Amino acid sequence: MIGDIRETKECQLKDPMDLFHSGQVVKICAPMVRYSKLAFRTLVRKYSCDLCYTPMIVAADFVRSAKARDSEFTTNKVGDHPLIVQFAAKEAQVLCDAARIVCPFADGIDINCGCPQRWAIAEGYGACLINKPELVKDMVRHVRSQIDNPKFSVSIKIRIHEDLKRTVDLCQKAEAAGVSWITVHGRSVEERHQPVHYDAIKIIKQSMSIPIVANGDIKTLKDAENVHQLTEADGIMVARGLLANPAMFAGYEETPLKCIQDWVDIALEHGTPFTCFHHHLMYMMERITSKQEKKVFNVLSSTSAVLDYLNDHYGV
Repeated sequence: MIGDIRETKECQLKDPMDLFHSGQVVKICAPMVRYSKLAFRTLVRKYSCDLCYTPMIVAADFVRSAKARDSEFTTNKVGDHPLIVQFAAKEAQVLCDAARIVCPFADGIDINCGCPQRWAIAEGYGACLINKPELVKDMVRHVRSQIDNPKFSVSIKIRIHEDLKRTVDLCQKAEAAGVSWITVHGRSVEERHQPVHYDAIKIIKQSMSIPIVANGDIKTLKDAENVHQLTEADGIMVARGLLANPAMFAGYEETPLKCIQDWVDIALEHGTPFTCFHHHLMYMMERITSKQEKKVFNVLSSTSAVLDYLNDHYGV
């Protein structure tokens, strides 16, 4: 889909660091496999989300295959900024090549150093990179030296070590290499549903002079405010909380009907595949539908059936 943009004059790129210098806590939509695509980013930006990430893209495939580029990365010229493209990478030059491709259309890249999935770690991507600080430093330096645009950000998203000194060391090495900010998911690689170590994020924040973003188990705007108080983080990144309520950052406790209507309009306009369109609605309506309604709604199998249901039950 990048091809569509090349015909236009120029994307309205922004400097993501301006957000961190604004004095406000930066509200961020996390990179989510299958979900944080253009249509959903368009929706959350309508509801006070400041910064959006793409889903994680494997840099080597992206560089090698035009098909991968067209299917993995879609943006538009005006509204989808500031935008961070998240890459899974294990070689500095491959990451640079991928960054160079997206540079005209995005405002920065992020290196995934936090994905705990077995396949990612087996391939040398994701969370295994927190044990390779020299490689992370090298990747940041390479992108910094090869991308001409000084406003193009290079960030990393990490998990924490059992021994937090190692995490602080990794972060300080990345900072010395020129990383723009660091997002910290406050769990170790082994931890899945255990409580998030917000105290660890605070220690990392106090050890750094670049912005730190807190991530993990933030489901409401109140949670976001509490985590900001606990960690002193400069930004708050949310994943599942935004899936359940894309209007969360605008202060809504649950998804308002207006937001559901907006999703329908945006998804249809973008030609969103039915499964994705339907799944987002299932997440959004989780808190506002009864068990009986879910049984009916979740098995609908066409866009027209979903639209009829929304119209009949909610006037959407």
